[in-house]
Parts: sequence; C-alpha cells; structure tokens
Amino acid sequence: MDLAERQHDVVLKGRKDLSLTGVEKVDTFDEHEVVVITSLGSLSIQGQALHIRHLDLEKGDMHLDGQVESLAYREGQRGKRKGLLGRITR
Repeated sequence: MDLAERQHDVVLKGRKDLSLTGVEKVDTFDEHEVVVITSLGSLSIQGQALHIRHLDLEKGDMHLDGQVESLAYREGQRGKRKGLLGRITR
C-alpha cells in the first residue's frame, strides 16, 4: 500500500496506552514529547514518561506508553523543521 493511501488511526486507552497507524517516521522524541509524521500530517504527543514500545515503519504502526497529556496535529509541518533562526523569529 502506498504511503499516501495509508489509513491513519489513533487509539488511546486510559491516557497511558497509545496506538497509531499511518506513521511514516518519528521526527523527534524524548520522555516529554514525541513528534511523528503520519499520512495525515505531523502529530505531537506530549506527556510524562513517554516511551515508544513498538515501531514498525514498514507497516506504519507505533505503540507508545506513558502519561499522555495532549495530542495535537501541526498543520503544514510534514517533517520540515524550522532552523534556529526560524524558531527565534516566530
């Protein structure tokens, strides 16, 4: 299946167990934020003690655990990070 045709789903169980489909790549991650590029755009996951438990980019699947506090899509940011100057002048 072509990446453009890949379905994107988000399933959050009890704010501690997150499953995603349609994941194309992991842009950044640490214990407080994970940013993934999905077939529908960039998704920021924020929380505490976040841990990527499973990642299969061929299938587009990812499972994450920890305390999930927010999920937010970032429009127009499909893997294109701003440089230092762009972040300073926002």
